[in-house]
Amino acid sequence: MKLQKRERQARLSSLLEENPLLTDGDLAEHFGVSVQTIRLDRMEKGIPELRERLKDVAVRSLDDVKSLPIDEVIGDIIDIELDKRAVSVFDVTKDHVFQRNGIARGHHLFAQANSLAVAVIDDELALTAQSSLNFIKPVRAGERVIAKAAVRPGDRPRRTVVEVISTVGDEPVFTGTFEMYRTHESGKEGHS
Repeated sequence: MKLQKRERQARLSSLLEENPLLTDGDLAEHFGVSVQTIRLDRMEKGIPELRERLKDVAVRSLDDVKSLPIDEVIGDIIDIELDKRAVSVFDVTKDHVFQRNGIARGHHLFAQANSLAVAVIDDELALTAQSSLNFIKPVRAGERVIAKAAVRPGDRPRRTVVEVISTVGDEPVFTGTFEMYRTHESGKEGHS
């Protein structure tokens, strides 16, 4: 049974507040309506399209980033809690893939993960000292890569480890462990 328009629009707003990454296609499938119906619902409710929602979330999330200028982050950071976790989104275009086979060049996936690992560090300077990478599955143009970073203490002074898992949909496509050098010890007094 399909929802009435007002109920669908109310649930649409709630869903997008919980997860701003949902596409119009995802929403259409969820509600059992056409993509055009979702677009009309969004317009009537004043809800921006996905790209604008991502920009809004990214701007709010990036106020705290200390370790690199925002224009050096590869992808859009949509959630970040310094020294704990972060999430970024990278839309793969034809400019990011090999012409011959349509597969994304690995350095783009690495750059998204590495810049997220740097950004999540609560320090003025964070450098990648060492990394271990695993490319699991090819990524193609038109796919959205979501990278999730989790921070844990390192084994040595001024080192922090950031584990990154990148997925397309629910499928892991890349993992990376980044040992990060930082100028201050994590959680020490006098460090802001």
